[in-house]
Amino acid sequence: MIPIDQIKKLRKETGLPISECKKALEEANGDLNFAKEILKKWEKNFSEKRKEKEAKEGIISSYLHSNKKIGVLLDLRCQSDFVAKSNEFQQLAHELCLQIASMNPKDENSLLAQPWIKDEKKLVKDLIGEYIAKFGENIIIKRFFRFEI
Repeated sequence: MIPIDQIKKLRKETGLPISECKKALEEANGDLNFAKEILKKWEKNFSEKRKEKEAKEGIISSYLHSNKKIGVLLDLRCQSDFVAKSNEFQQLAHELCLQIASMNPKDENSLLAQPWIKDEKKLVKDLIGEYIAKFGENIIIKRFFRFEI
């Protein structure tokens, strides 16, 4: 039996559902680091399953660089209004705006393939995948526009 404190710790560190954290810890025989590795594998599978779900809700997010010469508009979609209104989803949108402003991707595919500016070991598509697993909803970048003077 896995102690509830350990499950809570894994949930806090990953943001994934308690039930998934418990299953991963059980499979890892209580080893926290191994459970994180298991969750990363599951996360990829979960993201693939969610891609088929239609993302009709979402937000328009914007970013204007401090020099007022670079700006970004982003249309980020999810499946429910509840997720769209969450602080975490809005934070993801902000992170994606920063990525677009700094790396100037040509299109969505090139954006998804870029290393994330805050952790170059992770691609942007992996960052989005983490949020898909966390929310249990499909998340897509519908479109974005980058302006520069």
